[in-house]
Amino acid sequence: MKLHLQIAGDTNLFTAYDSDYVAVNGVRHERSLIVLPEQVITEWQPVAPDAMTAEHFSALAELELEILLLGTGPRLHFPSPRLIHALAQKGIGLEAMDTFAACRTYNILAAEGRKVAAALLLEFKE
Repeated sequence: MKLHLQIAGDTNLFTAYDSDYVAVNGVRHERSLIVLPEQVITEWQPVAPDAMTAEHFSALAELELEILLLGTGPRLHFPSPRLIHALAQKGIGLEAMDTFAACRTYNILAAEGRKVAAALLLEFKE
């Protein structure tokens, strides 16, 4: 699905997505990544919800966010509460959702100027 957006300044927004990729500002990505309004982190290791560790969430907690959108592939998978402790300690809200919903929600929150990140598990297929 292609999204028709007007990109405000240098804000990273999702411009398209499908079952095997997302596009950020027209650049296609086929591996797990983290997207923030001012940065795209392409070296994110987990490829499936079961591969996520407390260390992954601890690293995400250092990004100075208000909210983290976790895109868990084609279906919603909630991370274990023991894994997300670092986010709670920093007061960062976590919303787990399927990847397509994470892309749409991220665009809305980023356009509002919120401190948001989308962490997407793109290689996970069910």
